[in-house]
Amino acid sequence: MKRRTKIVVLGSALLLTAGAASAATASDAPRPREAAALTGTAKLYRSAGDDITFSFDAHLAAKDKADPMKATGTFRFSHYLNGSGARAEVAVDCLLTGGKVAVVSGVITESDLPGAEGERVGVTVHDLGRHDRLGYSWASTGRPGEGDEPPECVSSAPFEKVKKGTGDFTVVPWQPEL
Repeated sequence: MKRRTKIVVLGSALLLTAGAASAATASDAPRPREAAALTGTAKLYRSAGDDITFSFDAHLAAKDKADPMKATGTFRFSHYLNGSGARAEVAVDCLLTGGKVAVVSGVITESDLPGAEGERVGVTVHDLGRHDRLGYSWASTGRPGEGDEPPECVSSAPFEKVKKGTGDFTVVPWQPEL
């Protein structure tokens, strides 16, 4: 008798599973992996106490795998010390990733930094778990609006360290067909 009960329960579980599978729709199908991505937020470490934050939401769709300049999204950065500083929002125009390193560039669409709107900037991120690193184009070109603007997908080496406990950047590596 115990055996029959087990079979009935097992049979019911199989019917439920089969019913659930047949109820699945096309929208439940797994989406293709995006070609590349850079997401997350972190604060940079500065011994003087500067409040420097970078946030990324940049993506390259699977269908655009062959063209990193079709990346979309935004990134933001701000730098404040003793109550003064500036912030900017950037529309992504390129995203290249390799392993755990990403280079993203874009044009500043909104900023309280004089002369920065309309200027291109680039940022490099090295996703090292809780010890991420970051670099930015204006380290060598001058601050946005006062220096030279880099071309798409150009930045500096990730020389800055993120503040302990804030590194949560995630890089999805680009895998072009070569």
